[in-house]
Parts: sequence; C-alpha cells; structure tokens
Amino acid sequence: MALVSVVLDLALVVAAMLVTATLLIVGPRRIAAALQDARWRLEMCLLPLAVLAFVLFIRWSTVDIVIRIERRVFGNNLSPHLFELEQLLFPVNPVTVLQAFASPVVTEFFVFVYIYGYAFLLLFPFIAYFALDEMDDLSTLILAFTVNYAIGLAFYILFIAYGPRNYDPLLFEPLLYDVFPQARSLTNQVNQNTNVFPSLHTSLSMTVFFLAWLTREKYPLWVPISGVLAISVGVSTMYLGIHWFSDVVAGTALALISVYIGRNYTVRGIHRSIRSYLDSQLGKRGRTDQKYE
Repeated sequence: MALVSVVLDLALVVAAMLVTATLLIVGPRRIAAALQDARWRLEMCLLPLAVLAFVLFIRWSTVDIVIRIERRVFGNNLSPHLFELEQLLFPVNPVTVLQAFASPVVTEFFVFVYIYGYAFLLLFPFIAYFALDEMDDLSTLILAFTVNYAIGLAFYILFIAYGPRNYDPLLFEPLLYDVFPQARSLTNQVNQNTNVFPSLHTSLSMTVFFLAWLTREKYPLWVPISGVLAISVGVSTMYLGIHWFSDVVAGTALALISVYIGRNYTVRGIHRSIRSYLDSQLGKRGRTDQKYE
C-alpha cells in the first residue's frame, strides 16, 4: 500500500505541474491544433519511441541478471576510487559541503526536486515538442533519452559504484530517507544502489536543459525553468547523499554526448550505418574465404 500511495501522490502532483506548464508555456491553442493531427505526429515518432521502449524494457527486465554480471563477472568497484579522487581534488568533499547547509526547509526542497521536479522535467518536453509543427525536436529528445539509458546501462553493468550514503553512512547523511522514508518503496522499484556512475538523474535532466537551449526560440520561457530544475536535480543528488560530484560531472558529459547524437543522427540513420558496416565486414570476410579456397 505504501508504494501505491507514493505513486498516486507522485502522479497527482506531477500531473498538476504538467497541466500548469502546458497552459503557460505551450498554450491551449497550440495543444488543440496538435491534437487534431495527433495520429500523424505519433506515426512520425513511432520508431524512436519503440527503440526507447525496448531499451527501457531491457533495463528493467534484466535487473537481476545485471546485478549478477556486474558483481560476479566484472566486479569493478569504483566507489573507493571516486571517494579518493574527490578527497584529492577538494579540501572538503562536495557532498559534505552541501550537507553542511542541511535544514528542514532545504531538505524538503531538494527532496521535492529529486522526486517530483525530476519526473516533471522528463515528461514535459514530450508534450511541448509534440505540439510543434515538426516532429524533429521530439525525435531528437527520444533518441537522446535512449542514448542516455543505453550508455548508462552499459556503465552499470561494467562498474559497481555506491553513492556517499551507502559508501560511508558515518560521513554522509542519507537525507532522502530521513525526511521522506516512503520514497524507499518507489526508488527500490526503479533503481539499484549500485547505479551511481554516471548519474542518470543528472544526465537526463541536463539533456532536457540542453535541448531547451537549442530550441529556445520556440519555447523561450522553458529555458530558465528547465535550467533551474536541471541544476537543482544535480545538486539534490549530492545534497541527499545519493551521488558523488564525479557522478554528476559524468552525467553532464553523458548529456552532452546524448544531445549531440540526438541532434545529428536518427534511428533510421544509425540502423543504416550499422547495417552498412556489417555488410562491408561480411563482404570482406567472404572475399577472404574465397581467396584461400
């Protein structure tokens, strides 16, 4: 029941935020016009959506397998290295610095941003770009999200990394569960405590902000809103003891890579490139086999 209650509360709050932002940023006329030819818009983005859904399905349906692979096959624990790197670079760990400002008000703000603001930040661009005359920006968003998840999954398989709250609970406070303990039932369903490097919360949030900047002429008001939220999400992951500063930096770099791929490639184009490469390799192998017959 705790999970149902948390999910229902999350859905209601985020829905209210989405409705408000849609009316203020997108506008009722643009939404009404988009709904009239919704079928065409969906058809244009069907392939990228299918690929994103496939990557998400693979990620969530192979959690147990991924855990066994990362621990029994690779077993590369980055946690001590991340801790030592930040001890070397900073006189005081950035997480410790942020948590020094801890107060009930600040903690409640960052908990809200981490859970509700993050969900809103990821969902609203789908509505905003769906309402545009062309579906290029929506396709870019979907492909960028797909790249984020795909690369993130690869890193989570290759490396084990625990966040500050799990690495050393004596040095770093688990503020998220201290203030909002019912969030544990939700986070346990969608994440693992070793899914730390890079921070997907940061990478996806910054992806939204970077795309908002690139499309600023279409939705100028969305740029400062997404920027404040994206930066707040990144800071919240450190303040709450979930991610290291290194995770946030890596997440930002992943966002840049994902946006670049999303802006310069398409799912069909990537498929054609892979197919062309495989065909050329198979052709070379066939010619080699013929040579030695």
